[in-house]
Amino acid sequence: KGVAELGLALGRDGRNKLLQYLALLQKWNQVYNLTAIRGVEKMISGHLLDCLAVTPYVTGTRVLDVGTGAGFPGIPVAVARPDIRVALLDSNHKKSAFLRQAVADLQLKNAAVICERVEAWHAGEKFDCIISRAFAEIAEFIA
Repeated sequence: KGVAELGLALGRDGRNKLLQYLALLQKWNQVYNLTAIRGVEKMISGHLLDCLAVTPYVTGTRVLDVGTGAGFPGIPVAVARPDIRVALLDSNHKKSAFLRQAVADLQLKNAAVICERVEAWHAGEKFDCIISRAFAEIAEFIA
């Protein structure tokens, strides 16, 4: 229902991938504490819909998600927009391992995981759009 209210047309495959992603997140969260929000219902409202809301504003075909953590907003955006490439950048090795597993399990051919600190990383390509959620204060993010 929330996805429809955002005006997004996710097919059955997209909805299933998002639910599969949340199930995987719940499983890994028990061991690695990837997010403070627990339970599928709370994850849907507290993470998923919040992240999908940015999708209409994503421009271009190459997107960088800085400080993606457990994949927010990058993975939901990659699921909702299979026509774009999303680079998921985070320096935390445990979160990056989760992201690699999620990308493989969801068969997201349009997502790639990069385990680096943003200030040390040298992109081999240009990005059309840079997104982030809870990475840094806005002044630090755009500096």
